[in-house]
Amino acid sequence: MAIEEYLESEVAVAVAATAIALTPRARRLLRRGVVYGLAGALMAGDAIASFGRATARGAQDATTSVAPAPTDASNTPTPARTQEQGGEA
Repeated sequence: MAIEEYLESEVAVAVAATAIALTPRARRLLRRGVVYGLAGALMAGDAIASFGRATARGAQDATTSVAPAPTDASNTPTPARTQEQGGEA
């Protein structure tokens, strides 16, 4: 490589980026950023999954509470009549 090639802007940027990326401080910042980014993505995934489960549970509860199962009136026991109501004791 000739000296003119080192002075080109693309090469200078690549050399500077490589030098910065190889420093311990830059690697530490990069690792920290990756760890925090991954933790944030996992928390967002948990929140979305929790919201989906709660929505499904709410929809299921809403469908069961709106239309209760019909009961057959002939199978329901009648209350016993007391003396006050005119029945036998």
